[in-house]
Amino acid sequence: MSKLPLAGRTILVTRARHQAGQLSEKLRALGAEVVEIPAIEIVPPASYAELDEALMNLSQYQWLIVTSANGVEALRARMLELEVGVGDFSHVKIAAVGSATEWALVELGLKAAVTPQEYVAESLVEALGDLVDGKRALLARAAAARDVIPDALRARGARVEVVDAYRTVIPVESVTAIRTCFGTSGRVPDAATFTSSSTVTNFLNLLREAGVEAPKGLRAVSIGPITSRTLREHRWAPAAEADPHDLAGLVEAVVRALA
Repeated sequence: MSKLPLAGRTILVTRARHQAGQLSEKLRALGAEVVEIPAIEIVPPASYAELDEALMNLSQYQWLIVTSANGVEALRARMLELEVGVGDFSHVKIAAVGSATEWALVELGLKAAVTPQEYVAESLVEALGDLVDGKRALLARAAAARDVIPDALRARGARVEVVDAYRTVIPVESVTAIRTCFGTSGRVPDAATFTSSSTVTNFLNLLREAGVEAPKGLRAVSIGPITSRTLREHRWAPAAEADPHDLAGLVEAVVRALA
């Protein structure tokens, strides 16, 4: 009999398809069978006009704030399109939410001056402290994201310009996949992992669009307190929450939830 902690367990991974691999690999290494059904797909914003204008006028900003690796990837694509180089950021200090965002910046050739220990917006505001007071900051993020960061920094006197770097939508093919997964022919997962509030909201919208309900007993495992709060707002209490709030912590939380 396998001694792997997730042997015989099926885990649903709801991350965007291009991001699911690392989490799935970690879960499989512990014996889990993984079902990948993306609840979100990363697509361009309605317009790149505001982001492009900001990148072409970087001299007016003292800070750049990036909240996800997806935001960094959007910056990379637009920098290439506009022929904006890493050197154009030489005078700009950068704040990143989460270690994955920090590493994405490193791969782009940029270095974060501030990265909070916890993967939540509130922690970034705390980590920045008074560093951005009176400064002009560019915040590149997902469309329709929470306003915790800009509101808090503006209250401290910062001039924050928010630009949409990308959008998250429900993948069309996931509707069919979720019907199959929760139908009578498939094996119902023991737990579902959620790495953001967007994955929670989109997953529940996905269920409604597919005309199915989450089976009773399906455990929700959250990457952090904001994602957990979103689950609770939808009356789905998380079985476990990652600590630290990263992929390694999420995998450990899955093990705890299914112990």
